[in-house]
Amino acid sequence: MGIPARFRSQEGRHALVDGIPFRMPIAAHNTPALMAAFTIDFGKAAALLPHSIHALRWGRKALLVVTVVDYRASVIGKYIEFSVAIACTRGARPAPPLLPLVFQGLYGMGQYVYDLPVSTEISVKGGKGIFGMPKHQSNLDFKIGERTVSSQYDQDGQMAVRIEIKRPGRAWLPITVGAVNYCSFRGMIVKSTIYSAGKVGFSFFEKGSAKLCIGEHPRVQPLKGLGISPDPLFVAFFPAVHGVLDDHVESWYDTYAEPPKAKPEGLESVINLGLSEQWLPPPHDLPDCKP
Repeated sequence: MGIPARFRSQEGRHALVDGIPFRMPIAAHNTPALMAAFTIDFGKAAALLPHSIHALRWGRKALLVVTVVDYRASVIGKYIEFSVAIACTRGARPAPPLLPLVFQGLYGMGQYVYDLPVSTEISVKGGKGIFGMPKHQSNLDFKIGERTVSSQYDQDGQMAVRIEIKRPGRAWLPITVGAVNYCSFRGMIVKSTIYSAGKVGFSFFEKGSAKLCIGEHPRVQPLKGLGISPDPLFVAFFPAVHGVLDDHVESWYDTYAEPPKAKPEGLESVINLGLSEQWLPPPHDLPDCKP
């Protein structure tokens, strides 16, 4: 799935949505990013997903995907985005194993974004209010070393999630890919797509190539029950990726077998947000953590 040619017609045009000025297309440049995928319990993963969104089968397991992007030049300024997601498909029933990897569009393959802390208020306002993403402002960092790449997010003074990967030897493989995100907001499921191009370094099935630590903050406690594997399925590092967020958004009602008892998060969580690009202080130093 390459970057659509229609984005060229948007070059130089402007949009103003919820008070946020955008220069089109909604793009980011020279952006470092890390990614790691871990196997998790299929049944427990499925329990976290809304109706019509199904965990992608990897054998008898599902996949937890952690992606951290250090947006150094974007249309809404600099910020870090820390995504915790479950690889998924969309449809009336779960997809068979492996086929969604080949026929991604047919099975609606993507990821259900469970948590998405970001550095700035303007990113929360735009990402949640326009695209339904579960963004919230947090303490974040992104560190690139000679041997490792890491990121941590704290919430309310507590360590929430930390990811550290072994830095691949070099980023040599050029790729262009489109990734589908499914999110829950306002009692709706929202689908958005981001297209990325750049060179990636990666490793598969390498023991000890990543360490994922889940903290004690209540927001991330459901992740602890997923049976996350100690070693990743794969890790990837993009030194400088170019990304474009699609301006088309699809949404539909989230439905339940019984009337829901709790009100989902709604527009009240974003309507009074401003356009600040100010970051919170960095997270607490954590010299080591136990997966």
